[in-house]
Amino acid sequence: MVRLGFIIGFIALLGALLSGLAAYRVHDQELALDRIALARAIDVHASLVQDRLTERELLARVASGLFRAPSVIKPNMLEPLRSAIYAFKTDFVVAGWVARLKPTELAAAQTAIAGAGFPNSRIRTYDDKPIDPASVTRPIDVLMDLEPRSDETKTLPGRSYDQDQVRNAMLTRARVEKRSVASDPVALLRGNGAIGVIVAAPVIPEGAVEPAGFITFSYELASLMLTNDDMSLFSVALKDPRRDGGELVANDQGVVSARNAQPDGSVPSATRTVSFGGRDWQLGYYAKTNSARRAEQTAIIVAAIGFAITAMVCGLFGYVAYNNLRLSREIQVRIGFERRLTAVIDELNHRVKNILAVIQSIVTRTLRHGSDIDVARELLIGRIHAMSNVVSLLSESQWQGVKLKGLFEARAIPHADRIAVSGPDIAVSARAAQSLSLLFFELASHSDEGLSLVGKHPHITANWTVTGESPGEVFQFRWEEFNTSEATRRPDSDFGLILLDRVAPEALGGTAKRFFTEASYVYELTAPMETVVDMSERDRTEKFSQPVR
Repeated sequence: MVRLGFIIGFIALLGALLSGLAAYRVHDQELALDRIALARAIDVHASLVQDRLTERELLARVASGLFRAPSVIKPNMLEPLRSAIYAFKTDFVVAGWVARLKPTELAAAQTAIAGAGFPNSRIRTYDDKPIDPASVTRPIDVLMDLEPRSDETKTLPGRSYDQDQVRNAMLTRARVEKRSVASDPVALLRGNGAIGVIVAAPVIPEGAVEPAGFITFSYELASLMLTNDDMSLFSVALKDPRRDGGELVANDQGVVSARNAQPDGSVPSATRTVSFGGRDWQLGYYAKTNSARRAEQTAIIVAAIGFAITAMVCGLFGYVAYNNLRLSREIQVRIGFERRLTAVIDELNHRVKNILAVIQSIVTRTLRHGSDIDVARELLIGRIHAMSNVVSLLSESQWQGVKLKGLFEARAIPHADRIAVSGPDIAVSARAAQSLSLLFFELASHSDEGLSLVGKHPHITANWTVTGESPGEVFQFRWEEFNTSEATRRPDSDFGLILLDRVAPEALGGTAKRFFTEASYVYELTAPMETVVDMSERDRTEKFSQPVR
């Protein structure tokens, strides 16, 4: 008994270590896969954002290159560029011509603005306060024309950018560096308007050194950030260049708001840098799902299955070993009985290993990488339940076979009450019963999902026949789901396809095929009757089950 306890303890320890190792490996693999998927999605998003920004900066450069300014105060200066700037379809909010006016040109500029049809032609600050032309001693930047023209935008021409801190800094840098420059995030059109970014490209006449003005395009920040929907793996935030530790985020309606850089103490899962308007912008990506928690849940499931299998093995081993010890003590003098007992133990170990190998295959293929945990758990419970039902039926018959109709009981497969079963009630071998039970479960578990989409339950038939004469008798099985099509039926899982097409036919030494007709889904299995019944296995089991004489 001490030795038996030591062996069971060793098996339990070994099973626990293997279960823990499997759970650890699954945890690492799930975590690595989630991180790879997140990093790939972030790289794709950052690349798309960079492409959009490059396209919009290119529009400003092209527009400034096409612009011809015979006179900076000429009205409707954007008229020749209208078709070009709209052809890019870059969803800009406003395109504008900002002229750099000398003090002597202010009066003519007011006349040109009035002549262009704008309601307020007076030169004024960006806050709409009048500017006395006599007080201007140096050139100022004034908005002279814009696209599109609406009731809201028509009030903007005549405003000077010099008194606006953000816009003036943008134009000053563009004038000094003589290239397109992006502004800090700023409210567009009005003080409480949508937050966006303005890009300005200087227009330098041929032979001149200083720009005559600037072509500007303003964009809403939400469209530039390519904010994602609820199905995305992450949320996007833009580092606010106006203040340290600040971020700009957009909600589902595209409304941009500011927040602290670390909401709820979290930090970005990754950051990416994009270039726009001669400056770098940093995007922060926050993962929406907790990869570590999901990996832990998967590892817990794997560990629990491993511990359950370990307990089953220990229990079976303990049960067999205990009976072996008790019987050995009772019949120590009977050598023949010892040989027979050894044969019984070998046979039982073979069958236990076979069952555990099948369960291991079920667990491994059901909990494959990337599978949905809830769906995998449901399929795993159903498949193990089907195996458990076969073991119960075989135990009730002392492993001498199972009636084929017994595999269609409600405790064995789902939707059993809607399956019309017909055929001779033959007794199949233990090996055949295990394969057929899993086969029937896979067929039944996939028969209801798609058909519920068409608003009615299917009529399912399962029938089999035995043809030919001994020893060449052939077992033919046919499963047919009516009112089913390839479009409505839930696709078989990877494990199910392998079981239907390869495992079950090979286990029975036969062939299988599955196909859709105009009104049904059909699965057919053909196998030699000698492998379905396996009389040698039944005779061997019957011999072992006879009382000792």
